[in-house]
Amino acid sequence: MRVGVPKEIKDSEYRVGLVPSTVRELTANGHRVIVQKGAGVGAGLSDADYQAAGAEIVADADQIYAAAELLVKVKEPLAQERKKLKPGQVLFTYLHLAPDPQQTNDLLASGVIAIAYETVTSPQGTLPLLTPMSEVAGRMAPHVGARCLEKENGGRGVLLGGGVAGTHAALISAGMAATVTVIDRNPEALRRIAERLGARVRTVFSTRDAIETLCRRADLVIGSVLLPGAAAPKLITAATVKAMKPGSVIVDIAIDQGGCAETSRPTTHSAPTYTVDEVVHYCVTNMPGAVARTSTFALNNVTLPFVLALADKGYRRALGEDPYLRQGLNVFEGKVTHRAVADALKLKFTLPEAALRL
Repeated sequence: MRVGVPKEIKDSEYRVGLVPSTVRELTANGHRVIVQKGAGVGAGLSDADYQAAGAEIVADADQIYAAAELLVKVKEPLAQERKKLKPGQVLFTYLHLAPDPQQTNDLLASGVIAIAYETVTSPQGTLPLLTPMSEVAGRMAPHVGARCLEKENGGRGVLLGGGVAGTHAALISAGMAATVTVIDRNPEALRRIAERLGARVRTVFSTRDAIETLCRRADLVIGSVLLPGAAAPKLITAATVKAMKPGSVIVDIAIDQGGCAETSRPTTHSAPTYTVDEVVHYCVTNMPGAVARTSTFALNNVTLPFVLALADKGYRRALGEDPYLRQGLNVFEGKVTHRAVADALKLKFTLPEAALRL
């Protein structure tokens, strides 16, 4: 199979879809890997590293999109990239379609087979391809929040969501001597955090009253709520933001799925913050891109078996044999094949098994 790795063009996105060790696995299995010149430089990976692993280096993205049967990226294709997609191509990357009707419509029109990292599941019910980036974003959030607050220690922090990102954010926040409260609706998640972090962190069951009260008192609010594939629920209302302390900060990790504050909108590493009602909002959609090398290798460690399956077996057999990979199928030749995406965008849902004719 011809596997293509274009250079990421999203603002300040330095990660890359494949590392040389993964390329070597693919070429050893007889596949042709085409990498765009300079694609890995931001993650400390040279063109020579890729050539040594058996990849071909090409000058521009057009050559990648024209030749590849399987495209492996990190972030969703931007408008200019979506124009290059061809019917029957397999796109394997983070997509976050629920809050993005334009991207969804473009992918539907292109005829591609789009598999989203963030909705691939595991036998344990986890999201294995999202987990490493959630860990990175969770660990980054208290630091960027503290930078926005201009205070490195102390303060009162509230974490909405006790999942992977929220747990890591709580761990780092507690280490910075902050008073930390984690809010979640899952008693097991709260119990797990309490057992892991002990008295350093307070846990609270999520209700509207709890969210409003704690946000009004907080110096820093970190939003990490996740509903797999679906748009993030707007837990922080505009009225709550207005009632927060002047100079307080919201770091919305959930912005990839639309954000969990009504006042959240996507920002970039180049212009990461804006202010609403004297509350600073940090809503960068690709936070882990700032630590590109760590994030790239962490991502490749978990995507490798799926990339190999898609290349070795072809998408139809790989998706047919693996129900967990099949959960990642969001768009198939003009059909929406993930229920949460279809529901969020009010589009017709097609069962992936029906689309694949299994």
